Amino acid sequence: MRAATETKIKAETMSGSKGVQKEIDIHVGTTRWVEESDIKNLVYFQAIVKETLRLYPPGPLLVPRESLEDCYVGGYLVPRGTQLLVNAWKLHRDPRIWENPCEFRPERFLTSHGSIDVRGQQFEYVPFGSGRRLCPGISSGLQMVYLTLSRLLQGFSFSTAMNAQVDMSEGLGLTLPKATPLEVVLAPRLDHRMYQR
Repeated sequence: MRAATETKIKAETMSGSKGVQKEIDIHVGTTRWVEESDIKNLVYFQAIVKETLRLYPPGPLLVPRESLEDCYVGGYLVPRGTQLLVNAWKLHRDPRIWENPCEFRPERFLTSHGSIDVRGQQFEYVPFGSGRRLCPGISSGLQMVYLTLSRLLQGFSFSTAMNAQVDMSEGLGLTLPKATPLEVVLAPRLDHRMYQR
């Protein structure tokens, strides 16, 4: 997964970090680090990652597709050989599907969109593509994000200098990086011996 998406996940997670930290403390505790087997119990944490991937997919435009034969899509003729780009960024912000689509609301993945999976089975949510064109690194990438981010949140409290709002403006580029760097202050949350292992 690209660093730009990981930075956005970290930035968006700051707003819900207390809730995630409480969830981690309940399900994992403070005497051992989060393990891969714990992630399935961290439901709110997973919702935050899903919501961040909805607003900031790793690649806003998916890998190009080509029409194998003439067909009609939404009443439009798509001739054979036409190159098509799927705009995941736009799909994920469609107000016909997502209520208040530009707001960061992880709870939507606990209620109205709770059954949606990042593996692209529902075409309104395709952060890694779908079907045979699904990103081959999705499993390892997600596990890395889940484990790294959950351990960061377990081990540290995050804040900004003078409690300033995090600017989530998007810059230009293939992955739509943040326009401004994410600057945070970390404070240890656990017993000092946890950091020496």
